[in-house]
Amino acid sequence: MTAPAVVLVGPPGAGKTTVGTVLARRLGVALRDTDADIEAAAGRPIPDIFVQDGEEHFRELERRAVRAAVTGHDGVVSLGGGAVLDAGTRALLAGLPVVFLDVALADAVRRVGLDAPRPLLAVNPRQQWRTLMEQRRPLYTEVARATVTTAGRDPEEVAQAVLDALGRKET
Repeated sequence: MTAPAVVLVGPPGAGKTTVGTVLARRLGVALRDTDADIEAAAGRPIPDIFVQDGEEHFRELERRAVRAAVTGHDGVVSLGGGAVLDAGTRALLAGLPVVFLDVALADAVRRVGLDAPRPLLAVNPRQQWRTLMEQRRPLYTEVARATVTTAGRDPEEVAQAVLDALGRKET
């Protein structure tokens, strides 16, 4: 089994893909984004999967994508915001270099935008985001070796904070 160099978790708008891209470049490895993997495998965007097949079907696709990424990729892995909801996924992440990117609501809204096609944020996105964070924050912290706050930092600074938190040097 191959283990990833870094696994990023956090809510929508935390910057997992953006920071993951920077980390991958700085570590000289590839980025694997499980949301992109799901869309590629399904041949359609995640919002369409939610609408046409439901959240339960999406979560099954997500479990498969996460398992494939964390057991077969030695680079940086960016997980979808809800991946930590699954107990099996949380168990799979045990012992891995997982970092929780903690983002403030205002920053997340600015990054994601209130019109972005996020199925779980479609109605009253600010309140939905708060509710998601209340539910998920304990799960993010459970699986994370470190938490990095993104407030006031650009992606390069967040990436450096991730490397520092894990005691890693770029290559």
